Amino acid sequence: MSAAAIDFDALPVAAKAQVVVVGGGPGGLGAAIAAAEEGADTLLVERYAFLGGMATAGMVNPFMPWHAGGTPIIRGVFERMIRRLGEMGGMGGPRYKACFDFELLKLLADDMVIEAGARMRLHTSLVAVDAADGRVKRIAVASKSGLEVIEADLFIDSTGDGDLCTWAGCDVRKGRDEDGLAQPMTLNFRMGGVDLDRLPAREEINEFYDAAKDRGEIDNPRENVLWFYTTRDGELHFNTTRVVMRDGTDADALTEAELIGRRQVVQMVSFLKTYIPGMEDAFLLSMGAQIGIRETRRVMADHILTTDEVLAATKFADGIARGSYSVDIHSPVGTGTVILHLPPGEAYDIPYRCITPLGFDNLLVAARCISADHGAHSSQRVMPIVMAIGEGAGVAAAQAVAAGVDTRSVDIVALRERLLERGASLSDGPTST
Repeated sequence: MSAAAIDFDALPVAAKAQVVVVGGGPGGLGAAIAAAEEGADTLLVERYAFLGGMATAGMVNPFMPWHAGGTPIIRGVFERMIRRLGEMGGMGGPRYKACFDFELLKLLADDMVIEAGARMRLHTSLVAVDAADGRVKRIAVASKSGLEVIEADLFIDSTGDGDLCTWAGCDVRKGRDEDGLAQPMTLNFRMGGVDLDRLPAREEINEFYDAAKDRGEIDNPRENVLWFYTTRDGELHFNTTRVVMRDGTDADALTEAELIGRRQVVQMVSFLKTYIPGMEDAFLLSMGAQIGIRETRRVMADHILTTDEVLAATKFADGIARGSYSVDIHSPVGTGTVILHLPPGEAYDIPYRCITPLGFDNLLVAARCISADHGAHSSQRVMPIVMAIGEGAGVAAAQAVAAGVDTRSVDIVALRERLLERGASLSDGPTST
């Protein structure tokens, strides 16, 4: 919302902090935990009643690969989180090790934020940004308490869609260059009562699926059925609906997407129960509280990560996080998925310059919407990488407010040294500036 529509001075101040993180998804969790642990007075603002973002509200599961050549390349806060999830019985299962329990993650996220010393404000949505002369001064939020203001020295946009940056006036892009269309959305759902020992091979399930589409029983444009095991036997997790050509930053389009996603779930559940051995007595166990969004805006910063840099496993002198996930572009218009792999065992760096929005000096990005092109975004958007980006942003924010400097004056050498001390994984060198 335009700041001109809000009389900020007439609103009560709900909170003040050195660092305010807007959005409690994987990036916001990494940022808030790290900033607070590094000594900054930190407030995490979240619109839902719980933290976790796509990992909980979106039911996006499992975690995509966080290794390269068998070695973990995403550690720090993420590694601590999955270790503790494992101790709670919420990480891995009898048939797959990367799946996790999103209900237990809600509980763990609370604990980790509180233990770090950060404050939380749940049920609170960003509605406007007061920014001028390259600085975000304050934000307006809406909650059961009404319209209020939150002030901070430094803000971190972890909304996923770049809402804070967009409403502050940052340069943002959407989708692919040729038409602005973004990757499709997916409403995740889970089935219980599945006899996994009778389940056919994936190829056979896809043959049944193609036949049902040919008969007109399913209008899901996805080319195959994508499913994963969960932390419990007798369940399957489906990341297989596909809603195309809808803008996740437009309320009407997002409403349409949710309705289409639920219609596709109904079709898929009927198909699975009718045709797939082992699923005759299965039932719909749960759906995401919101549709899963792969791509909307991308916030342009001092460096734009490119597809070529990802595929070349490029290293940067100011790298704050690493990724090894493939370029994975689900067709924005219908059927098909483009997958391009990095060289075996390789990983690329995400430079700090990708999270410093152009024209602003007290604003960082810690979400999937960092500065990248369409193809590079399709790799760095996954949750482990985003959490690592968040940790880098949180440490940088704490160092900036402690030193009284803007975001571009953060000592990169000191930032990287501190991330390593915290257990993060960073590359040794640059292969590019």
